Amino acid sequence: MKTAHQIHISLGSNMGDRLDFLQKAIEHIYKIIGDVISVSEVYQTPAWGFDSADFYNACALIETFYTTAEVLDKLLEIETMLGRNRSAADGYEARTIDLDIVFSSEGEINTEKLVVPHPAIQDRKFVLKPLVDIASEVSHPKLKQTVSQLLENTSDTSQILQLDQKITNPKEGYDLSRFEYLTIEGNIGAGKTSLAKLISKEFNAKLILERFADNPFLPKFYNDMERYAFPLEMSFLADRYQRMQDDIAQFDLFKDFVVSDYDVFKSLIFAKVTLQEEEYKLYKKVFDLMYINLPKPGLYVYLYQNTERLLENIKNRGREYEQKIPAEYLDKINKGYLQFIKSQSDFNVKIIDVSDRDFIANRVDYISILEEIIIIDGLVE
Repeated sequence: MKTAHQIHISLGSNMGDRLDFLQKAIEHIYKIIGDVISVSEVYQTPAWGFDSADFYNACALIETFYTTAEVLDKLLEIETMLGRNRSAADGYEARTIDLDIVFSSEGEINTEKLVVPHPAIQDRKFVLKPLVDIASEVSHPKLKQTVSQLLENTSDTSQILQLDQKITNPKEGYDLSRFEYLTIEGNIGAGKTSLAKLISKEFNAKLILERFADNPFLPKFYNDMERYAFPLEMSFLADRYQRMQDDIAQFDLFKDFVVSDYDVFKSLIFAKVTLQEEEYKLYKKVFDLMYINLPKPGLYVYLYQNTERLLENIKNRGREYEQKIPAEYLDKINKGYLQFIKSQSDFNVKIIDVSDRDFIANRVDYISILEEIIIIDGLVE
């Protein structure tokens, strides 16, 4: 997975419905750029450097897989979407929205288009005041002062008024905790682990991942499927059962819900494809005894990808023992999952086709998946 960056952004508006422009800007940032970790209070501040209506100002901390330079380009796009027209004239002017990068975890940046930290932060109380709300102890790499110290020592004497109005964090509208236990499933290379990790981090969920890398039979199975199918499937079943018993039964007071990248029923799906008839009958007897005692997911999400895309993903992630997986095997697994889903009338299931989506490289694709998940039962916050 790509490296995540944390970026502090200053927001300002002094035209039209100022609070609404700030709210819409945060919503676009969340959907286009990255997770909104925290948002400051909203402050009313006088126009700085020119005569105009007062500004509403706020700051936000985001986490994103885009570089700081890419974030700048996307912020400019958001400004345009919200009606800002940048004139060629020198000096300051009224604006529907103003979005500036203040700090970045990438450190100091000095290019023709972008300077980070923002070069005038120490002289701008309208930035420092909201920034203290979310980054009081963050240190300026050049000035060697925390944000709190910069505010205390600033030469800007502007009068700043904290408002009662708030900016709502957009991810509050994506209530995944109501499912309590969310399963992300899919074929080999579909991206289920990556999606489960993203959801876990962004929504404070307990993460349960399959321990396939520790299974000694897996590399042997891909070299000789017929010989190693039964011990592989039995070892997976035992491990999946034990993990579900241990991890889901133990409620974590510090997490909002559970998300996993597998459901134990996948053991039966794979076994039906890989085992001989007599082996499968024995396997199913053991499976049925185990499965009846396990908790069932509040929502079962199946990520569908066509076989061509699966093979491409498998090749790109570079696990040597997976490179010989035939397309026919992946086709059978997909069919097995779909047959299972059709047979589970009491399951809350959502099939999402991700064949043409890249939810790691493209934030919009990730958000589109979240939106499909939360409308499963017709309830959208």
